[in-house]
Amino acid sequence: MADLIREATPLDVTGMLGLMRELAEFEKLTHLFVATEETLGEALFGPHPAAEALVAEREGKIVGYALFFQNFSTFLGRRGLYLEDLYVQPTLRGGGLGTALLRRVAAIAVERQCGRFEWSVLDWNQSAIDFYTKMGATVMPDWRIVRVTDDALNRLASAA
Repeated sequence: MADLIREATPLDVTGMLGLMRELAEFEKLTHLFVATEETLGEALFGPHPAAEALVAEREGKIVGYALFFQNFSTFLGRRGLYLEDLYVQPTLRGGGLGTALLRRVAAIAVERQCGRFEWSVLDWNQSAIDFYTKMGATVMPDWRIVRVTDDALNRLASAA
């Protein structure tokens, strides 16, 4: 059976969540992983979806995914796509599934006339950095992610 890249459906939530746990383990971030089938299902397929996803199947089993959402560039005055996750199970890497997922999301960005397609990569993940640069991406050396979560988010919001 050939590999298949397709839009995720509600029936894929369980399989995707399992792959997300694998990604959290790989990135040594399981202590931050709190997503559930309910929260993921609501985020992807609820009345106000926050993100979209593609899945990669091999022999009828979900073995990879790309999760992305729309953002906006004020400098370009255009929408963009942000890739939150690109994951393929380690035993299947190097076989083209990651490339196929990345190209499909890029095609969606072009189809939607996005000005940018961007994502983050951990600085220690050299194999991912190499993969992305081989695909034509530029790792932005001058930008850093800024994040506010949990109590800090609540304190910031309470000053509003």
